[in-house]
Amino acid sequence: MVSTYAQGTFCHKPSTVSGGGKSEISKSLLNAIIYGSFFVDDFDKDIQATDEIINRDYSNRWKNPEEHNLVSRSLLSPQRTLGSAIKLLTPSSQYTDEYNNFVKSIPAHVKALVFYVKRFYRPERTNDNWKDYFSTDVINGRKGHELLFNNRKLSASYLRVGFATDNSWYLHKLRSDFIAAAKIQMEDDITASITIPVKNLKYVNPEYPNKSLKLTENCERKFFQRPDEAIHRGYDKETEADLSQNNNFCSNYEPLSPEDGKRLVEDAINFDLYTKPIRRLIVEGSKDESGYYFISPSHPRIVDGAPSKNPRYLQIRPDLVNPIDDYLADLGLRFSRRIPLSEAVHHPINAVLPGRRNNPPDKKNGIRGLSVYGPIHYQDLPELFMDFICSLTGKSPSTTGAGSEGALTKGPFNMLSPVTDLNNALLSYILTGYNAFSSAAGYVGTDSRFDHDISLLIPELWSRMDIKDRDPQKLIAEGSLEKVEDFEYNGKRILASRLGYRITENFTFSYLNSIFDEPQAVFTDKMLRPEKQDIEAFADGVNNIVEAQTRVALDYFADGSVDAAIPPLKALLHIMAYGNYEGKPVSHPDIRNMFEREYVLSSEWYKERLLHKQQIDIAFLEKSLQYLDDFMKLEVNQEYTTQLNLHQRKANLAAELEHVKSDNYLEFLEGTIGADLLFTKA
Repeated sequence: MVSTYAQGTFCHKPSTVSGGGKSEISKSLLNAIIYGSFFVDDFDKDIQATDEIINRDYSNRWKNPEEHNLVSRSLLSPQRTLGSAIKLLTPSSQYTDEYNNFVKSIPAHVKALVFYVKRFYRPERTNDNWKDYFSTDVINGRKGHELLFNNRKLSASYLRVGFATDNSWYLHKLRSDFIAAAKIQMEDDITASITIPVKNLKYVNPEYPNKSLKLTENCERKFFQRPDEAIHRGYDKETEADLSQNNNFCSNYEPLSPEDGKRLVEDAINFDLYTKPIRRLIVEGSKDESGYYFISPSHPRIVDGAPSKNPRYLQIRPDLVNPIDDYLADLGLRFSRRIPLSEAVHHPINAVLPGRRNNPPDKKNGIRGLSVYGPIHYQDLPELFMDFICSLTGKSPSTTGAGSEGALTKGPFNMLSPVTDLNNALLSYILTGYNAFSSAAGYVGTDSRFDHDISLLIPELWSRMDIKDRDPQKLIAEGSLEKVEDFEYNGKRILASRLGYRITENFTFSYLNSIFDEPQAVFTDKMLRPEKQDIEAFADGVNNIVEAQTRVALDYFADGSVDAAIPPLKALLHIMAYGNYEGKPVSHPDIRNMFEREYVLSSEWYKERLLHKQQIDIAFLEKSLQYLDDFMKLEVNQEYTTQLNLHQRKANLAAELEHVKSDNYLEFLEGTIGADLLFTKA
């Protein structure tokens, strides 16, 4: 049995550049998990070593024992969880050197065996005889290596997190009790949203401290997907299922003939790697005599002698194909929160997790590096919005090069001045108090390639973290986040503080144990601190970001739209362009205070936005009333006036208009973004 939490975590991925992993956040991790048997080396020796580890005294492991509870629980104690056991056998700066050396000396397969014992141990069932439940078969008179529990094979599961320099995979063993999170896809590329004060919403999760919340609505019926991982046969099961159907719209896939199909089928070993739907499609294609072509997810179109890196297809929204999942999620939440059928079930955003597309420098093609970010970063609002204003992307399969995608990544699609969207977005972040943690796609540093592995991992991690553990101030205080500091390189000041905070070894120790057997093996020190891979590339990458931010900010001065920016945004644009605002750098307390909710609520410019919103709503309702009056006056419409109960509707509309004209309505609007005074060029 698997326990589930009725109130899921809505992970929102805004302002994510091309190739940053927008679609991956919604894909099931089940597609990426690799399963196999678990093997021991020498069964008798390994069981003996496991027994010694289980019965060891762990009370003396702390470097500073006075800071910890000296009553140490035994490894198999019911009061110690599997996650706690994993922490116990993971090296940590909190442990003594002697204890860390002991932990490092444990062979990986023995440590995994300890976790299997912990996973299946039940005092009422196994007592001290847990060893009797584990065994191996005897093969040719010798004990085998495949571990059995109660004479049943144990399955081990592994997850790819990154690539070695020779393109081999970094596989990490998942916890023996790991179950991938169930996911409901809420959005993909285009989302409409509204910011609402908590006071105006009923039945929302009280565990979250946000005083305003953002509600979203998906605007797409079909998603324009680029299934990067489908190049690996059988890896992306969802894409292979989609592309095996009829009536697909696809681009940049190689048209395959029956002869191509026969060759794929004859390559039996590689053919068997595909999932069943694609195997069936290829077999049908190999037998087709009508002259039609077929496609395979692992065969992009050949362009200029090489496979295209931008294969695409239109995926029907999963909730339209399988609406039962959405219905059950709503129903479970309704039961959990005791929401009456007469009330709506709201799913506000719980976590803001934008993605980055990072690339190492490509001097041959004149592309500067962007891979200066660690796997996960947190940025305060000023630094975050410097990034959002610029929205720099590395070299992505969807683009012809690197550069800015425009404010909030909307450059090619925005018919308004970017300052309007930035005003609304920044104000929404300040009022809601959402904290943004960004994840890396592509590369971390010059050498560590991850593609979308971190993008897939993030929602699994965030859905398992307690709400209080997602608080950046807590993470900073406990050493799980470290600030990236400015530094000198070749006589020049490198403004690395623009990168904000990045996760540390302590973060992997404290939180990745909910997923992996060996959490601190997932990200090495050079991955957590990319400057250790190549300091020159790191410095130039930071300079690349700062220079691009300056270049983009100056455009707002050139067209005059900087004067239409709300004060916090105006200050940022000055700092990006000239390094200060009214003589104050971004670190100055007066600048930081401009990004606080209390500052906004008390400001005259915010009250002006609320008044503007009130006037817009009054004008709309008055226009609607006039329309109803004109409609009801016509003799030909009298029958419809009665049928549609328009007299009552008009009365309701008039009552609403009186409410909107009142001071109570302004109070109702407090905590929303109001309405922007749209900037237009003279």
